[in-house]
Amino acid sequence: MTQMTKHDVAEFCRSLPGVKEDVKWGGVQVFYVDQSKMFALFNLNKDGLSFKVEKELFLGYVDRPGIRPSPYLARAYWINMQAPYPMGAAELQDLLRRSHQLVVSKLAKKRQIGLLL
Repeated sequence: MTQMTKHDVAEFCRSLPGVKEDVKWGGVQVFYVDQSKMFALFNLNKDGLSFKVEKELFLGYVDRPGIRPSPYLARAYWINMQAPYPMGAAELQDLLRRSHQLVVSKLAKKRQIGLLL
């Protein structure tokens, strides 16, 4: 099982359509689309990765070892994990892609142009 590093995750997030990044709240690297719609973030002080998952899959993921509800964002179905991440690169990339698309799908139709995969 190939593992992703924090650098790999950041590079992958940057490769998705329309992604911008910023550092906010005293040390949180945020990946977002359409001005402010977050889909993934790193807490730079604790090295944790958080991202959105489908509502139906949330409980299944937080039952897995090494994955927990994301602080402050769990009510929006975000999960959190620490490096080394408890899943292989292919699964993590798929989940990050799906998180991006979950956020894009909530945008107005005209804002989705060029962002859908």
